[in-house]
Amino acid sequence: MATESPRGDLVVGPNTTIPGSDLSWTASRAGGPGGQHVNKTSTKVDLRFDLEGSSALNPWVKTRLRELVRGKLDADGRLVISSSGSRSQTANLEEARARLANFVRAALVIPKRRRPTRPSAGARRRRLQSKRETADKKAGRRKVDRE
Repeated sequence: MATESPRGDLVVGPNTTIPGSDLSWTASRAGGPGGQHVNKTSTKVDLRFDLEGSSALNPWVKTRLRELVRGKLDADGRLVISSSGSRSQTANLEEARARLANFVRAALVIPKRRRPTRPSAGARRRRLQSKRETADKKAGRRKVDRE
């Protein structure tokens, strides 16, 4: 059962909205235990987001998102999010949409650049003192030379 997303646009943040036309989903039977219910109903949802074709995200956000979800991209460059935790198809669809929104929010955050620092003089002194104490402790464990 392939269909366009019935929930419409996905609001990620105050300035970011993914249009519903960039989202599609399919429903299938979920695996695992569940007895007769799981064998008869299609509750597992695969939500697909057209990452390459979407104009809702900046190129740098797309690059960051591609890095974050490297293993979840299909051959066509679409982001695939599966959800089968609930017995309800609509609940699984909502969960998949929420996970997509979380991924996009994480991609929107610009990581801080790491500034390399050097250890302070006190830190170097403490490290060397600790090394000296360890060396003395181990020296006390050696055999005594009787000459």
